Order: sequence, then structure tokens, then C-alpha cells
Amino acid sequence: MTAADTPAIRVLIVDDQALMRAGFRALLDSEDGIEVIGEAADGRQGLELARLHTPDVVLVDVQMPVMGGIEATREIAADPRLADVHVVILTNYGLDEYVFDALRAGAAGFLLKDTEPAELLRAIHVAARGDALLSPAVTRRLIGEFVARPPDRSTAPGFETLTRREREVSALAARGLTNEEIAAHMVISPLTAKTHISRAMTKLGARDRAQLVVFAYESGLVAPREPRP
Repeated sequence: MTAADTPAIRVLIVDDQALMRAGFRALLDSEDGIEVIGEAADGRQGLELARLHTPDVVLVDVQMPVMGGIEATREIAADPRLADVHVVILTNYGLDEYVFDALRAGAAGFLLKDTEPAELLRAIHVAARGDALLSPAVTRRLIGEFVARPPDRSTAPGFETLTRREREVSALAARGLTNEEIAAHMVISPLTAKTHISRAMTKLGARDRAQLVVFAYESGLVAPREPRP
């Protein structure tokens, strides 16, 4: 299949600021391989459009009237019909209380609104693949949350069902390694690494890689201050 034959990534924009929506739309409409399928001014409207169009990626503002971004994300993640919809949370604030709640709700990633255009476009491609997407500032905030929280295996049902390999790849993914880096570290193929991660996600009921990361820290599978291999 050539690039021209590859289906476009379908994106829904949910933000209560019309100017912000227009800016995102202008950027995305100019990009080959991305199609904006709709806009919404609040979370409730966004949820309805997501159910109607089943986009690949939803860009969601955190603070909106009627229904906020966290609640909208939670509703999308809970709907079996939207299992392939990936939410990227957008906010003006990098170090706020929304980071942890957004990921727990099922967000695939979290970006600042002042992110460079090229980074936003990359984020959409990463989220559409089902990979975790966290900016460095957000990653620091997330790890800070776990430093302050003792491990609690009771919050991670399914932990005991993981094989040794599945636990290892989950821990490496939580430290920010890609499938290729995990494969090199474990001396296995990238496809095998991806298979282990997929099986771990299935056993844990993780919607995507971001939730697998949350699980790894919550269960104590990886320590917040543990160095990156």
C-alpha cells in the first residue's frame, strides 16, 4: 500500500474557544494524511460527534462548559463502540492536577496548547497508532504523582496473570522505551516486543499504551525514580 492509498487519520477537535478550533483546523487541513471530520464547543457535543463519526483521534480541551475534557474522555473510553478512538488532551497548563486524572480516564496523551505545530502533527500520528504520548513536562508531573503515592497492587487487577516477559516489557514501556528500544534491551525482535505489550494490555484491560504506563507505576512494577535503561 502506497502513502496515497493509506487512509487519512480522522480527527475531531473539541474546544470551547472558536479561535483555537480554527487554528487547529487550519493546521490539520494543510497536512496530507489528516482529515478533520468535525468540531465541537464542549465535551457533550464532542462525545455525540465521536459516537456519530468514530474518529481516529480526538483533540480535547480540559476545561469546557457543559462537560469538561476529563469527563468526555472517560465517556469515550467507557464506550465499546469507541474502542479505537484515541483522545489527546490539550491544555494551557503543563503542571496541573489534570495530568493524572486525564490518563486514568483513558487519554492517550497530554499536550500543551503552545506545542509547536510539528509536534502536534507528530502527536496525532503517535496517538492514532495507539502509542502513549507525553511531553517531557507532563512526564515529570506524572512521575511526581507516583513518587507521592505508595504502590497499590489492588488498583491493578490482572497483575498476577502477567508472565515474566510481559512484566518486563511493561516496565520498560513505563520508562519511555519504544518497541525497538525494548527489543534491543531484551534481545528480541520488535514484533515480539509489540506482541508482549499487546498481551499485557489485554490481560490488564488497558485501553492503550498510556494506561499500561499508569498501571506499571501504580502496581509498583517500576519505581518512579528508576533510571531509563
